[in-house]
Amino acid sequence: MNKLFIIGLPRTGTTSISVALLDYGFKVAHTAYTKHAFELADVVSDAPCFADYKELDALFPNSKFVYLDRALSAWVPSMQMLMNKMLPELTPKSGYLNPVLKRCINKIFAPFDCENPLAQQHLEDCYRAHQQAVFNYFAQRDDFLAIDISHTGSLKQLLDFLGIESSTAGEFPRLNVGKRVDNWKEFKHPNKINSNSAGTERRKFFDYS
Repeated sequence: MNKLFIIGLPRTGTTSISVALLDYGFKVAHTAYTKHAFELADVVSDAPCFADYKELDALFPNSKFVYLDRALSAWVPSMQMLMNKMLPELTPKSGYLNPVLKRCINKIFAPFDCENPLAQQHLEDCYRAHQQAVFNYFAQRDDFLAIDISHTGSLKQLLDFLGIESSTAGEFPRLNVGKRVDNWKEFKHPNKINSNSAGTERRKFFDYS
């Protein structure tokens, strides 16, 4: 295996799965905004993976991909909370959000000029469109797994997929519950990879063209 990419949308458990994998010896980046962060990490989750999985599949052959599902009844209000915080920062030339994250959010959740970009129907449509595109792309492939981390036994499913002995596997930790969004930053572990890690090309990102 080259890399493991977690390609579920935000608020589907990307932080929980990232933290869980740290204790299995993986170097994990929860979001990666530089080429060097990708070089350092064994696992990358969240942005840009949920938007760029096709490009990453080409750049990192023999990698594995995990899609995170979540019931829409739980995901929509959680995503509305997050997007309500992010919307003012998503314009291309202003706001504090990383340009890679802005691009990915705009790619999946645009148009933001619709009547209400936080409307339940708009978000549900975006979720289903992303899910269908992922399932179509990875159809009939054995390097792809879809799980819902809230389901009993989902951690064992993941470990089995990765070829890791899982007889004593418990369940995923529950992180970023409710209005929490920064548990990853607060979690200390030597295997964490900085999203903005600088290498020989400083903080350059990939040129997919």
